[in-house]
Amino acid sequence: MADIDGEDPKEYRWETGYEKTWEAIKEDDDGLLDGAIAEIIQKAKRKRQAQKTQQNRLGMMRHLYVVLDCSESMTVPDLKPTRMLCTIKLLELFIEEFFDQNPISQLGLIVLKGKRAEKLTELTGTSKLHLKELEGLSKIPLTSEPSLQNGLDLAMKALKVVPSHASREILIIMGSLTTCDPVDINTTIDALKADNIRCSVISLSAEIHVCRHLTQQTQGSYGAVLDDAHYRDQLLAHVDPPPAAQTQENSLIKMGFPHAKTDGGKDPPLSMCMCHIENTEEPSKLTSGGYHCPQCYSKYCELPVECQTCGLTLVSAPHLARSYHHLFPVQHFTELEFNGQAANCYACQKPLTEATDKHVYRCEKCSQVYCIDCDIFIHETLHTCVGCNTGNPNEKK
Repeated sequence: MADIDGEDPKEYRWETGYEKTWEAIKEDDDGLLDGAIAEIIQKAKRKRQAQKTQQNRLGMMRHLYVVLDCSESMTVPDLKPTRMLCTIKLLELFIEEFFDQNPISQLGLIVLKGKRAEKLTELTGTSKLHLKELEGLSKIPLTSEPSLQNGLDLAMKALKVVPSHASREILIIMGSLTTCDPVDINTTIDALKADNIRCSVISLSAEIHVCRHLTQQTQGSYGAVLDDAHYRDQLLAHVDPPPAAQTQENSLIKMGFPHAKTDGGKDPPLSMCMCHIENTEEPSKLTSGGYHCPQCYSKYCELPVECQTCGLTLVSAPHLARSYHHLFPVQHFTELEFNGQAANCYACQKPLTEATDKHVYRCEKCSQVYCIDCDIFIHETLHTCVGCNTGNPNEKK
């Protein structure tokens, strides 16, 4: 309504701060909301890409504990077939991606069940142990409530002894809307903040105030999933190393680069590996192959690994090379409204039209134009610009 002078009255403060977010979601021709949800996910991915190009100091040696809610709330079938089974499948993908992109990092699993916390796996740099333990989670009974504080305390005790040059992180997958804690959880949050342990939360139900407060105090991230595809994107967003804490020390790290050698073209003598010597299910066997620590000559089956005898970190050169794209990410492409800049996407050669491509994305170095799918693929998977590496064919002529 307008006032007597014909001018619109000023809006109240509560009116100006209110956003009608539902107006951005519209049905497609088939009456579905999938297109609108996909657009929201794509915008979130591009926002994460823009943050990568900022010159932040990254924590390349990560020590991450994944705290998984195994309470009765994980039996809800809103994520098919159930929250628990969907989480197990996505965690298998996450663990493989985590060690592929962070080969010199370590990961551990903690489960919350029966108002208690149980350490499923210790911090280790191999994925086989974690994947094996995840298979058994589908058979455990899901009852009672989780205890978020017990899970945080258990992870904090293990991360306190981590060297100061490594990043300390906790990723919580929470399905329940409640938590049963023994004492005030704020004391645990203050201790996590003092120890520079970064806590992030993925909620499978709705936003929880205590989880939001936890992430704000520890400089972590918080997200609530929309569907299984959005859940996957939220989880894989934690594959990239986060910015290092300001208090994190800079120091030289001693590493060993063992090679599997043979003396004079003959097989080396038979010996037992250290990585299976205490494993009762897969005991160590006499073999000729393996990697020998250059410092104490202990043998291991695979890399990377921390030597159990002398404590030296053993890696290979390709492991460090995989971390290169974290230090020098592909520059963020410029978003432009489509007005015929190019007939086809330079990467996938898909025809660009105003009906399907409202925006296109241009690399400022090679000036090539891409669709949004190729833009996300280049920045999240390929880690190199197609146009910059292939060159402009017109210039070659």
